[in-house]
Amino acid sequence: MLAAAGCPDDDSPANIGDASAGDASSGKPDAGGPGPGKPKAAEPCVPDQSAPVPKDRCTSDANDKSLPQCESWIKVEPPGAECSDGSQYKFFVNYSSKSNNLVLMLEPGGACWDYGSCTGSNGARGAANRKGIPDDHMATAQFINLLRRSEANPAQDWNLVYVAYCTGDVHGGQKVATYENPAGGPPLTYRHVGHKNLLKVVDWLKVKFPTIPKLLVTGCSAGGIGALTNYLFIREGLSAQCGYLLDDSGPAFHSDGPSKLLHTKIRGAWNLDATLDEMQGKLPVEIPKLKADFGLINTALADKYPHDRLSLSAYRMDFNYALYSYETFYPGSDEAKIHELWGQDLDKLLATFDKRANLAYYVPYFRHDNCSHCVSIPPVGHDTSVIFNEPWLGSEIANDMLNLRDFTQLLLDDTRPLKNYREAKRADAEFTADERAECLMPKPSAD
Repeated sequence: MLAAAGCPDDDSPANIGDASAGDASSGKPDAGGPGPGKPKAAEPCVPDQSAPVPKDRCTSDANDKSLPQCESWIKVEPPGAECSDGSQYKFFVNYSSKSNNLVLMLEPGGACWDYGSCTGSNGARGAANRKGIPDDHMATAQFINLLRRSEANPAQDWNLVYVAYCTGDVHGGQKVATYENPAGGPPLTYRHVGHKNLLKVVDWLKVKFPTIPKLLVTGCSAGGIGALTNYLFIREGLSAQCGYLLDDSGPAFHSDGPSKLLHTKIRGAWNLDATLDEMQGKLPVEIPKLKADFGLINTALADKYPHDRLSLSAYRMDFNYALYSYETFYPGSDEAKIHELWGQDLDKLLATFDKRANLAYYVPYFRHDNCSHCVSIPPVGHDTSVIFNEPWLGSEIANDMLNLRDFTQLLLDDTRPLKNYREAKRADAEFTADERAECLMPKPSAD
């Protein structure tokens, strides 16, 4: 891997985070405290798990058609919700007969803000599911690690919800855009209405799940940043006792760094200001300041919900979200420059996380597959036996003897203090030529 000037090479506690500062001898997620300099946490949230699971939620009797089947994916079509092409929006629910806890996962899938990226016609990065959400959408999505009904998932017995994504706006937009065809053909009408869809999902869920002891909001990439920016609305809309956030590889960086140009672009392209305006009076931050610096949402949420446990995971050498963030806005940047810019933004954000006891991060260095992006998905660059049987492969921080499953288990355990983990630079971490080429010139999606 080309050296990234923005990623410090020394492994001092200031650069590694609280994993080394707190208990370097073990590194286990249950060892030690939060580390020097980390503020003391608020009293932990204590969920009341005594409420019985409603008997009319689902059935395990295959012959009973009066109720949804437990542990099966069920399609939901909220009225008035739509995809970018105007087709009916859908999300998916998997009921548990064992728990009232809930996982709410937002789907990943790129983003777009012009004709080429929103149609995929230029073969570059763009948005997923441009022709809407198919009924069999969960055929592959169900194998995402935190949606599995297996020991691989710390929340395996929880109710599971998959918030599909088809609006190209990282679940945050409120705008119907018209993009002119540069070839002179018909223009494209594109509905960036991800935030409106999300609110309709929440409205449906609050009826179906009146009691939620523990709520995990998560997603990777577009789903990660969507989980973060919509966390307030999800917490406000659902009656959850204890809240947890795992934003995987979708950071809201500070806007005074290299991501400023991206932030300026998407504010207008997706009308993000309308979504931010809905936060007025609900977060301890002035909305004009939040519009000027997206990174402030991290501490604003931490202060709004001091008993919630909010986290970020990302690879130090991410080569997907990083390309979205800088490639268009810094023309001519090579791989080294992209990682330099990513490192600058990431370092500043992690320093912000260090200032709150209920903000934590898990930052491994590199993975070969998926452009070193999305820590919480299985190793998609391997054969199916590895994908099914070693779902957390590639998420490890070896020196601390844990993977993202371990960190997620810690995140969901209010009895243990949160800790920060950041892997040191690895000299052996480098893409192959084919991997690098695939990241730089991804194939256009079939949809």
